[in-house]
Amino acid sequence: MSEKTIGFIGLGLIGGSIAKALRRVHPEYRLIAYNRSRSSLVEAMSDGTINQATDVIDSSFAECDFIFLCMPVSVNIQCLKKLKDLVPDTCVITDVGSVKSTIHEAVRELGMEARFIGGHPMAGSEKTGYASASDRLLENAYYIITPTPLSNPDKVEEMRQLVTDTGAVSIVLDYDEHDYATAAISHLPHVIAYTLVNLVRTSDNPKGLMRQLAAGGFKDITRIASSSPDMWESICLENKDQLLKVINAYKSSLDDIAEAICRDQGEKLHHFFEEAKDYRDSMPMKMKGSIEPAYEIYVDLIDESGAIATIATILASNRISIKNIGILHNREFQEGVLRIEFYERDAVEKATALLSKYSYIIHTR
Repeated sequence: MSEKTIGFIGLGLIGGSIAKALRRVHPEYRLIAYNRSRSSLVEAMSDGTINQATDVIDSSFAECDFIFLCMPVSVNIQCLKKLKDLVPDTCVITDVGSVKSTIHEAVRELGMEARFIGGHPMAGSEKTGYASASDRLLENAYYIITPTPLSNPDKVEEMRQLVTDTGAVSIVLDYDEHDYATAAISHLPHVIAYTLVNLVRTSDNPKGLMRQLAAGGFKDITRIASSSPDMWESICLENKDQLLKVINAYKSSLDDIAEAICRDQGEKLHHFFEEAKDYRDSMPMKMKGSIEPAYEIYVDLIDESGAIATIATILASNRISIKNIGILHNREFQEGVLRIEFYERDAVEKATALLSKYSYIIHTR
């Protein structure tokens, strides 16, 4: 691609990560950004990520070839209205929202379908803001591109190249298909995780026995229930129709399992579990998905003084950073007693190889 001018409206975790990735790959690009927090703009100017910062959405964006809308959906829609008469028809406006139907409907109502290509980078972190942005955040993550019926095919290809430049893997989908898929693989799992946690909360005894015992497998499978309630309230309502479809399908599946258990249909249960296991085991391991993975290992070790310190020292001396470490008292779903969490997949692989040399038994998921 030739030299381009790229605009960012919103420079948080995702917007900042895209900007940093493009700056790394294309130092010749001109990057312009607006953000409600001036501190993020100052930091992005200081580290050389952006060339120009602005605290208003104005004609500064008129020369952009692409503009990334990286704010909440409702704010992005308001920004669309401002940009409609500010930027030329040759400028492609895209977004990074996890629900596409709302903004596509707004684009259609504004008569901007020929100028818009939706986008959803399926990557994230429990951290937020520009300070947490990384030029590698999107590497090996799926980036869904949702053109409109009037999107220029050449512009779609340019968009795909931009996505590739960030290290992500592009997939072009209809926006309804995208919203149904993410409802099933991301939105419903979050609803289930929150529901499971609340079920245990309301079922627990006054001494909190269930909360104490849940420190093992239950805590792992409900990890995503620690996500932002504000964000998930918004996502559920924005993707209401598609989410209700998969919730109803899930309820039907639970009813089938309940009936099989009630009727002692062991063969049916085994087939159900076997199909699920085979399907899950067939999923690619190195690709990022809509739910941020936990990079962790479980280590068998003798319960003796200094055992944890020894492992921590081995990892630290080899410059492997530990995100979290702790003993599992509930080992129902893991064989290892020591759980170690890392910041990235490479650290898991390095730690596994390193500790194995010291005869530690390592378990991964």
